Amino acid sequence: MIDAPLETTTGAENVAWDLSVFYQSLDDPAIERDIAALRERTAAYAEKYRGKIGTLNARAIAEALAEREALADMAGRLGSFAGLMFVTETNNPQRGALYQKVQEIGAEIQQALLFFELEWKALPDSQTQAILADPALGKYAHMLEAELKMRPYTLSEIEEQLLVEKSVTGADAWVRFFTQLLGALRYKWEGGEVTDSQILSKLYSGDREVRRRAAESITEGLRSRLMETTYVFNVMAADKMQNDRRRKFPSWVSERNLANKAPDAVVEALINSVTSRYEIVQRHYRLKRALLGVDALYDYDRYAPLQIKASAEEYSWAEAREIVQSSYTAFSPQAGEVVARFFDENWIDAALRPNKRGGAFATATVPSAHPFVLLNYTGKARDVATLAHELGHGLHQYLAQRKNGLVYQYTPLTTAETASVFGEMLTFQALLAKESDPAARLLMLAGKLEDSFATVFRQISMNRFEDGYHTARREEGELSSDRLSEIWLKTQRAMFGDSVTLRDDYGAWWSYIPHFLGTPGYVYAYAFGELLVLALYNLYQERGQAFVPQYLDLLAAGDSNYPDQLLAKVGIDLNDPNFWNGGLDVLSGLVDQEEALARQVFPEKFA
Repeated sequence: MIDAPLETTTGAENVAWDLSVFYQSLDDPAIERDIAALRERTAAYAEKYRGKIGTLNARAIAEALAEREALADMAGRLGSFAGLMFVTETNNPQRGALYQKVQEIGAEIQQALLFFELEWKALPDSQTQAILADPALGKYAHMLEAELKMRPYTLSEIEEQLLVEKSVTGADAWVRFFTQLLGALRYKWEGGEVTDSQILSKLYSGDREVRRRAAESITEGLRSRLMETTYVFNVMAADKMQNDRRRKFPSWVSERNLANKAPDAVVEALINSVTSRYEIVQRHYRLKRALLGVDALYDYDRYAPLQIKASAEEYSWAEAREIVQSSYTAFSPQAGEVVARFFDENWIDAALRPNKRGGAFATATVPSAHPFVLLNYTGKARDVATLAHELGHGLHQYLAQRKNGLVYQYTPLTTAETASVFGEMLTFQALLAKESDPAARLLMLAGKLEDSFATVFRQISMNRFEDGYHTARREEGELSSDRLSEIWLKTQRAMFGDSVTLRDDYGAWWSYIPHFLGTPGYVYAYAFGELLVLALYNLYQERGQAFVPQYLDLLAAGDSNYPDQLLAKVGIDLNDPNFWNGGLDVLSGLVDQEEALARQVFPEKFA
C-alpha cells in the first residue's frame, strides 16, 4: 500500500537536522578512519592501564579517566551519527547496517574498557576512600563514588563482557526490531494508510466519529502485530529477569532506582502519593464529560477538544518557534540564546516522514558536538508544548556538557525531566498571561491539566503496568497478549475510575510504548520530574529573578552530585515523604480553577 500524503501546511516540512558536525554522509571515509583510530586508541589504553588501577594515585586516575572520556567522545560521535540517521528513516538498509555496525563496535569498545570500573570496585575500602578524598581526583570523585554503590551487583569481568557482547544480538537487537516494526506499521485511514503520528493526531479531533474511527484503526493496526510485540515483550522481560537474578537485584526496578540515584523509599513514596490521588484525574474527566454533553466518556474521548470558539487549533512552525523561544528568553536571556541555536543551526528534525521514528526526544550526543532534538510536528497545540519540552532537555544537556564534559552531561532519569517540564510551564504561563477571555483560559487550563495528567498520573499508571508485567512474567512464565492486555486495562482503569470508560479494544495499546522495552522502569521519572518542577516553579514565583541563576546552575550541574544534594541547594527536600503531596495539591488546585471557570463559562450545564 502507498502511504497517504503527509500534511504540508505547518512550515516544518523541511526542518531537518544538520549532522555534518559528525560526518558528511553515510559514505564519508572519515567514518572508517575514526573506527580504526578508535580501536587502535582503545587497545593502547587497555594495554597502558589494565591490571594497574590499584597502583595509581588520585592524580593518575584522573588522567586515566580524562583519556577514557576522550575515547567515549570518539565512540559517541560515531554512535550519535548512526543513531540519528537511523531514527529518521528506520527502514533504510544502509542506515540500518551502519547503525548495527556501530552498535557492535560500541559493545567491543565497552568490553575492552570494562576492566577499569571492575578493578576500581575491587579495591579495598581504605584505598578507595583515600583516593576519593584527594582533591587531585577533581570532577571524577562523584562518578567513582557512585560506582561503588553498584559493587554488590557487579559480576566478574568475563561475565560483564559476555553480557555486553550478547546485548547486541539480544536486548538491543529486539529493541531495534521493535522500533523498525512500529516504524513500518501503517494504519488504515480513508482509503489510504498513515503513520502513527498522523493517526494519533486524529484522537484530538473535535469530531467524535473521527476519534472513534481513529481509535479503531489504531487498535486494528496494533492487533495486526500483536504476535510480534507480545513475543518481544516476553523476551525482554525474561532477559531482564535473568540479568536481575544473576546480579542479585532484589526487584525488577532496583537497577533503575540505583541508576536514577533514587532511594527505593523515595520512589515508593512517589508512587503511593500519586496512586492515592487518582481522584484528581477523575474530577477533571467527569467535568469534561459534562462539558462535552455526553453520557459516557470513552477512551477515544480523552483528548477531545472542548467546543469553545476561542480554541486555537493550529500553529505554524514559525509561530511555535516564536511562542517557545520568547518564553525561554523572558525567563533568561541566556536560556533564550541557547534555544535559538537549535533553530538557527539546524539542531532540530521536525518534519513528518514515512518510516521516521514516532514521538519526540532530545539527545546530548557528545561535548565535541551539541544536543539534537527530534519531533514529528503536526501543528497542534500539544506539538508546541512538546517543542518546549524537548528544548528544555536540549538546554539542560547543553549547559551540563559545557560545564562538566561528557561524564556528567546526562542526569539520572528522575531529574532528566526537570528542564523539559519547566520549559513547558514557562510556555504555558506566558500564553495564559496574555489571555483575558475566561473561555480561552478554560480551554488552556484543561489542556495543561491533561498534559500534566499524562506526565504524572498516566506515567505512574504505566509504572503499575510495568510492575504487573514484570512480576507476572517472573511468577507465571511467558505471558499471552490477552494477559498483558488484562494487566494494562486493570492499571489504566484504576486511574480513571468511573470517569472514563475504557473499552476492551483499548487493551492492546500497551504494545506501542517503547519505554517499556528500551528503558525498563523509566516512566516514573516523568512523574518525578513534573512534581519536582511544580515545586521549582513555586520557588520561581516566590523569588523572582533571584531564582534564575540558581536554576541554571542546577541544570549545569548535570549528574555531578546526587539529586537530593543538588536540589537541597535550591530549597527542595526530596527525602521528605510528604514532598510529593505539595505538587499534587497544586494539580488539585488547578482542577478547582477549572471547575470554577467551567461554571462561569457554561452556567447552563451546572444549573
